[in-house]
Amino acid sequence: MKHTLAVLVENRPGVLSHIASLISRRNYNIESIAAGLTEEPDVTRITLVVEGDERIVEQVVHQLSKLIDVISVTNLTHIDSINRELALIKVRATPEGRTDLMNIVEVFRARIVDMNRETVVIELTGEEDKIDALCRVLEDHGIVEMVRTGRISLTRGPVAVKQGGS
Repeated sequence: MKHTLAVLVENRPGVLSHIASLISRRNYNIESIAAGLTEEPDVTRITLVVEGDERIVEQVVHQLSKLIDVISVTNLTHIDSINRELALIKVRATPEGRTDLMNIVEVFRARIVDMNRETVVIELTGEEDKIDALCRVLEDHGIVEMVRTGRISLTRGPVAVKQGGS
């Protein structure tokens, strides 16, 4: 099972690599990792997706909580949350296939953000399954290059991940 962890950390050099190495040293796989500033300029929020059972995730949370630069770790897996990912997908675009590509983009509520004689770059924000579905459809056109941000998550409603969360 995939688990989503929200980790608030001090915004200092090396913290992200320290967290990633702690997890990899224990032989756990990070499915995705995304980090960015929060509403507080000295705090970074890291969203981790790790695969494993509840015991493994509890160990990861416990180990992360021990790190000096970690403010809080919250397991969002069973909390009502909004999960999104951003993808940029470069696809081959023949003159004959452009109309089909534009229709696909419209159906998925994506956007074309760049176009030239040979390729089109499509931007899509959504849940992982939606991006996976778009990629499967675009395979027929030929995906040239792709980048995905990994999952980012926020809890729904007034409850926020705060210092001391678990």
